[in-house]
Amino acid sequence: MSASGIVFKDITKRYGSDPSAPLAVKGISFEVPRGTLTTILGPSGCGKTTTLRMIAGLETPTSGQILIAGQDVTTLGPAQRNVSMMFQSYALFPHMDVLENVMYGLRMSGVAKDSARSRAVEALRNVGLVGFDDRLPSELSGGQQQRVALARALVLEPAVLLFDEPLSNLDARLRREMREEIRTLQQRLQLTVAYVTHDQSEALAVSDQIIVMDGGLIAQSGTPQDLYEYPQTEFVAGFMGEAMLFPARADASGTVSLGPLRITPRQTMAEGAVKVAVRPEAWHIGPPGVGLAARLAKAAYLGSNYEYTFETELGAIFVVSPDLTHVLQPGSDVGLSLADHGVSVVADAG
Repeated sequence: MSASGIVFKDITKRYGSDPSAPLAVKGISFEVPRGTLTTILGPSGCGKTTTLRMIAGLETPTSGQILIAGQDVTTLGPAQRNVSMMFQSYALFPHMDVLENVMYGLRMSGVAKDSARSRAVEALRNVGLVGFDDRLPSELSGGQQQRVALARALVLEPAVLLFDEPLSNLDARLRREMREEIRTLQQRLQLTVAYVTHDQSEALAVSDQIIVMDGGLIAQSGTPQDLYEYPQTEFVAGFMGEAMLFPARADASGTVSLGPLRITPRQTMAEGAVKVAVRPEAWHIGPPGVGLAARLAKAAYLGSNYEYTFETELGAIFVVSPDLTHVLQPGSDVGLSLADHGVSVVADAG
């Protein structure tokens, strides 16, 4: 058995037969190691759902090779791949009770009724649904329906489990609970998971690896920390969290000047124009006369923090401050400086 769950080698995908039609996916290669969770992240139309559908066998690549658990599955249909997919809509059968919904795939593949039943009960126990066997989907909450769909996918013991925006129909609190649940289950059962979302915080919370896609290409891949702390491009810096991008210059020594502030980039930069990506939590608010002169224009209280907008020589700057005891009033003058984290320098794509 290969240590790789999923391998993509130079995969392209064009819709339709016209060779001049644009490629939805433009020659991407990546690997999802067995027993890990990889999130494919990006804005609408970046190619992430097409990529997931190619893993599932619902789309065939125009060129390239796909391996699952060491087997070449490039030309195999969904039924011939050991893959389960969970959609946003859960797609539960409304006329079947919970247990029948979970048993359905096993019964379809010829598993005897008693064996299918005991496996379905175990799958429901795994997702924390005991005592719901004879309820109908309409009698369940959104989170419970989500768990039934998860149990139905898990009961087939797939080599690979796929999630397509699985939490987008849930409210914020339930989304956080389900996201933790999926991650815990994935780690406990050592599942190989490919997960598609456009939600950065969801991706950061559940992933071993994040692949950020932009325009059919992989913009960057790595651990959640790599992508958040060390974005390599303007696009990734702006997409992972709410980084603001400032035009700046690197001098001959590689030091970057951002107004009065000096930044030493983590990677060597050539002399010339660069962009500095700064996350809202990376600004330190200090007394006036230190760092970048700033005047508070707007303040908003969000319970666990304050959101401030300051006017500065660099333009408006958005700052998130956890300090709830020293609250600033609009019109206050302060000095802004930068923390070591949450600041990155990227090449100027302009």
